[in-house]
Amino acid sequence: MEQTVQFAKGLEGVIAGESTICKIDGEKGQLYYRGYPIQELAEKTTFEETTYLLLYGELPNRDESVVFSAKMRNARDLSPAVLEMIRNFPEKSHPMELLQSVIAYLSAYVEHKIHHGPHCNCRETLHQVAQLASVVAAYERIRNGLEYVPPKRNLGHGANFLYMLRGEEPTESEGKIMDSALVMHAEHSFNASTFTARVIASTQSTCYSSISGAIGALYGSLHGGANEKVMVMVDEIGTPQNVVPWLDKTLGEGKKVMGMGHRVYKAKDPRSNLMEAYLKELCEAKGDMTYYDILKTLEVETRKRMEQKGKPVYPNVDFFSGAVYRLLGIPTKLFTPIFAMGRVSGWLAHVLEQRIDNRIYRPKALYNGPEPRSLS
Repeated sequence: MEQTVQFAKGLEGVIAGESTICKIDGEKGQLYYRGYPIQELAEKTTFEETTYLLLYGELPNRDESVVFSAKMRNARDLSPAVLEMIRNFPEKSHPMELLQSVIAYLSAYVEHKIHHGPHCNCRETLHQVAQLASVVAAYERIRNGLEYVPPKRNLGHGANFLYMLRGEEPTESEGKIMDSALVMHAEHSFNASTFTARVIASTQSTCYSSISGAIGALYGSLHGGANEKVMVMVDEIGTPQNVVPWLDKTLGEGKKVMGMGHRVYKAKDPRSNLMEAYLKELCEAKGDMTYYDILKTLEVETRKRMEQKGKPVYPNVDFFSGAVYRLLGIPTKLFTPIFAMGRVSGWLAHVLEQRIDNRIYRPKALYNGPEPRSLS
């Protein structure tokens, strides 16, 4: 008897593999990396420590942290060849296209690559994790006619990115916020880009190819880029007083409020709470609460209207993150590359996990084309 296979478009709800890396409780609005809640990781660890956790399964002790941080920081600087690639990349290209190309290019410039087929020593080189931030910062400076700023090894990952981008060291608070933002974006289970990385890894391709493919998936408008659209919305609203009339018009036209709602979370995204607190902190430091007041008013009013329709929605991580990045002096076009800068740790963790008990992905397709026919 032929076995009946259930069809799920987009593989929605289908369990495609086992993982020990990330747990999401969408009903309760909870997110865990290796068992640790995201709230604690974002507030009490660094991006380097979280990367270690994702790659090795446990948080590092003091000695392990020192060694691993040094390894990541020593891998930040870009080779002349990569810098030349950034300078020569087509001017009208998107930085995500550059990131995808650079990752593939980097594989030829890894001095410590282990030549055992595609399985390079990914935990040792760390170029694919550490250098994404350097590439994004270099891209922005070179596009604006500025000199490349070499990394500083005494700065954490988030603070160093802001330094390389702006040419001056951020405040301690700004560095911590940037680092926490990367922690919050580091992992989110079998999303589209992570699944892409695992599919490529399942063919026994390299971690560089896997991550390059993941960046391509993240570049898609249905995956990355939501916080860019949130800031377009915020700019359009302009003032807190304009939120209600803007919302009435938007919902009346059947349009969505960007950053509200999530495919997985049925409660408020825990990362959104953290981003909200950081946005408030930055607004208070600058003496201008406009972004915070607009977004909080929009959150309250949107929830009120949707709950009246029996469709409660809550902010996701993108709702507040764009405003946080803008107040850190980051251009809007870099928002999705920053997503990749954080998520690369999770991608690499999944590539390594895929290799442990690998089976190449080969799903079936439900054929609904013509019946067998002949040319005669």
